[in-house]
Amino acid sequence: MKQKTEQLHFQLPTQDCWSHIWRQPSFKFMYSNHHNGERFLNTVPRPEGRRRAELFKWLLTRKSSTWKMDVNHNEHAESATVKRAIPQDRPEASIDDWQVWFVGHATVLLQIGPYNLLTDPVWGEHASPKQGKGPKRVIPAGIALEELPTIHAVLLSHNHYDHMDLATLQWLHDKFAMPIYTGLGNSWYLPKSFHVLEMDWWQSSLLHDLKIIYTPAQHFSGRGLRDQNRALWGGFSVLAGQDHCFFAGDTGYSPHFKEIQSRLGAPRISLLPIGAYEPRELMRYMHLNPQDAFQAHQDLRSKCSLAIHYRTFQLTDESREQPEIDLKVAMKNTSKLMTPFICVREGRRLVV
Repeated sequence: MKQKTEQLHFQLPTQDCWSHIWRQPSFKFMYSNHHNGERFLNTVPRPEGRRRAELFKWLLTRKSSTWKMDVNHNEHAESATVKRAIPQDRPEASIDDWQVWFVGHATVLLQIGPYNLLTDPVWGEHASPKQGKGPKRVIPAGIALEELPTIHAVLLSHNHYDHMDLATLQWLHDKFAMPIYTGLGNSWYLPKSFHVLEMDWWQSSLLHDLKIIYTPAQHFSGRGLRDQNRALWGGFSVLAGQDHCFFAGDTGYSPHFKEIQSRLGAPRISLLPIGAYEPRELMRYMHLNPQDAFQAHQDLRSKCSLAIHYRTFQLTDESREQPEIDLKVAMKNTSKLMTPFICVREGRRLVV
């Protein structure tokens, strides 16, 4: 019998985790070009001239609700009732049969042959350590949790609240007990019962017929006042035969996109963030804007790219529609032979 709409969870109350604000993890990782013995580093140094004080001033003075979304507006109300496709388990699917579902923000369901993977699963209502605080979800996830097929793995890029959502991870663990692949140090924030596999940049792990590689990104980490950059951030490449899917995580623009292409070849599809980029001088180092994302698409020589990290949470100053507008401008004068960079609505599927 088909479940009633009211029984489905398109979002979850945020799980309180106030201890993340003040606790300080202690790790011992080897020195490398991105770890100084105490904290992780980006391989491209931050430009001089923009100090942390400016960022804090912006955080304290910005208008954080300029999207002015009404949670009862038509888009929100219709998202749970509109007729739509629902992902299915595909145990007999060929490894060459790929489907990609945009769930919302940085959450994407990757169906690579018979395997189902979720990137940065966030069904939480707030991107914060407490329900009712911080950026609020303005549109539900495009797929209800109960509508998910069997999840074989989670790809968790880093520990920021809009990417590491404890309520969602607990729900998924209770249902699927799947492994969670992530960067060094991130298991510290998760329950001990979770099956977490921590990876350094360029380390790999096998999942059945898939090879999962943790790739570099230019970003930062931290969920509180005392844990800045103590856990690693990154993206993922999932290799299946001669193809790979690239998930950028959260990142600014840097040479790592060309390095990924050089090492692994052109992705069959890339999931590239296009939102959270204004004010530009403050956000340039840590977040792609649509022009940067399009350059990353070209650097990767991606056969297709899907826009992520926009529309769901207001994290910065650009309007909700601006990332799509700016991406269209960036692509306007390119060759008709340029491979596609696509924006789709939550719950929609691409066959790639």
